[in-house]
Amino acid sequence: MTNKPDDIHCGSVGAWAKRCYLAGRAAMEAMLRPYDLGATQWYVLYHLAHDGPTMQRDLVRILQVERATLSAIIGVLVRKGLVEQVPDSVDQRQKLLRMSAAGSRLWGELPDLAVIHSIAFDGMDHAAVTAAVEVLRTATERLEKLTQRK
Repeated sequence: MTNKPDDIHCGSVGAWAKRCYLAGRAAMEAMLRPYDLGATQWYVLYHLAHDGPTMQRDLVRILQVERATLSAIIGVLVRKGLVEQVPDSVDQRQKLLRMSAAGSRLWGELPDLAVIHSIAFDGMDHAAVTAAVEVLRTATERLEKLTQRK
């Protein structure tokens, strides 16, 4: 048996976590396509629908995307009329985001994406899913600490 990188990593936790993420993301994109929304656009709308008006800089941290990436996504949502971008009353350079009336209407029409979770995990042992979440959470925290040290 050869020890090629593909042989070593294709059965790893990281490889399967990535494949599961990509498969879930593809399912999400397919469900949102008829509404002309991408996954990150949906996440922005989700936060605005559930948390109310939010500072754009806070969404950078919440969604863990680059500032330029989020700016482009917000620009698209503003042009579509789904999100309003208002200068902050204290610091005019900062932008407060809120869902527009059209955004709220669209939000009410969107499919419940919880079905993706159900398809992936229904019928699985709850303890096994909980253990998998704990393993991935701990590994993620350790790796984030590693990169913060440098």
